[in-house]
Amino acid sequence: MFNPRLNDLFFWHFHPEYELVYIEGADGTRHVGNHITTYKNSDLVLIGSNIPHLNFDYGVESDYKKVVVHLKKELVETYFYGTPELQTINKLFEKSKHGIAFNSGLKKQIGIELFELEELDPVEQYFKLLRILDKLSNIDDVELLHNRPYNNLRSDKNQKRIRNIFTYIDKNYQNKIQLQEMANLSNMTKEAFCRYFKKMTKHTFTEFLNRYRISQSKRILMSGNTVSDACYSSGFDSLSYFNRVFKKITQENPTEFRKKYLH
Repeated sequence: MFNPRLNDLFFWHFHPEYELVYIEGADGTRHVGNHITTYKNSDLVLIGSNIPHLNFDYGVESDYKKVVVHLKKELVETYFYGTPELQTINKLFEKSKHGIAFNSGLKKQIGIELFELEELDPVEQYFKLLRILDKLSNIDDVELLHNRPYNNLRSDKNQKRIRNIFTYIDKNYQNKIQLQEMANLSNMTKEAFCRYFKKMTKHTFTEFLNRYRISQSKRILMSGNTVSDACYSSGFDSLSYFNRVFKKITQENPTEFRKKYLH
């Protein structure tokens, strides 16, 4: 269990441990696997083994609190899966292969309990964590972040390469990004880069870049800025194209999104 502050670091990573993360006092980006969206005030997410994700405090400038609990893959898949009395918790971990966001009113209370874990001795931590997992397994108001269990096909070499690509996108999404410069960054031809990127992300480069820019435009709109500000500040150079892409990805136009959020 740890709670590092990585808000100045674009830390795209994955690991075999299951991860339960709670962040409070922040508006940020939830980027888990192929899922990219924003959260408001707080977020509580359970991430399955080896699902790549971005640190939830990336870019957050407010005074936030965060706690991260890692559960070893061996512990989950031998002890938990092998104990019939923990059937509901087993189902929770099965769902975590999709990535789970908890939207329940219990989110804040569970966050408090997660922070309390740090003050307990190992035995007390274990039993308290079991109670927390049991509560989570009985929450109905959840969002599965992927329609299917996420399958991570990335080797360590590909992990480093894709992280460099995402870091570059994050630093330059406001500007025009040419496919050739991304291919050069990856030491590939354009054709090879397109095949590689589609294999790694399930999206073409243009689709992914548009999704990333739309996620940034949401943040801009939620700050009270105009649709035009959101369009050009997130890297689009055409308002009509921005409106079409926003509607396609979010199923609503940016004006509706802004009004609903501000209301």
